[in-house]
Amino acid sequence: MPNDPTIFRILRPKSIFYRGFQGNRVLMGTFLGVFVWMFLQGSSWAQTEKKDPWKPLFAKELKEKWNNTNFGGEGKIQWKENEVEMDFGFPLTGLTFTGDFPREGFEIELEANRLDGSDFLCGLTFPVGKGHCSYIGGGWGGTLVGLSCIDYNDAANNSTTQFFDFENKKWYKFRVRVDALHITCWIDDKEIVKQEREGHEFEVRSEVNASRPVGFAAYQSRVAVRNLRYRMLEANEAAGKKP
Repeated sequence: MPNDPTIFRILRPKSIFYRGFQGNRVLMGTFLGVFVWMFLQGSSWAQTEKKDPWKPLFAKELKEKWNNTNFGGEGKIQWKENEVEMDFGFPLTGLTFTGDFPREGFEIELEANRLDGSDFLCGLTFPVGKGHCSYIGGGWGGTLVGLSCIDYNDAANNSTTQFFDFENKKWYKFRVRVDALHITCWIDDKEIVKQEREGHEFEVRSEVNASRPVGFAAYQSRVAVRNLRYRMLEANEAAGKKP
């Protein structure tokens, strides 16, 4: 047991506690047993407490790592605490991250809210090995979901094409996992896309080249984004193995 001056003071022969326990070894033993148990429990909790693996990308100290993406015709961007509001672009408004970011074995997630407009509220660009990809939520008129691009085919023209009814002024959570075997995407923790990597090339549409390597864009919509963060996958997850 580590050197704890409190317990040593209590057990000194001249202490009030020690004198009170003299002649009653059972009581003394009970007290010591309870104290030791509580001490060990506290040590166990401290050792097993896990550090949060998620790293926020909108943290105040990382703000200087974000650039307004130079699409041409982009709208204004307003920063709030852990949240960004992007105004209408003609057609795009977005942010590009210039800090360090992994190319393999990670998850990235965010919440997006289309405050006004009718096109995509999520255009999340991320690395896939040596390439890049964009997770589109609400494109092509507001409902299309998918990955752009796979083998040069965008989200409207490849096997990941899905449709989802997004409501304005409602928050949605988007999550992407890149492991050795797949790109997997979720909306509100529901799996939407699971795309094999082997035998495919991944690159973004030319309109969002400026979002690489990591960026977020909205198309002809006023969008709020919050809780953008990422985590490194554990070894079995990164390998694409099921838990």
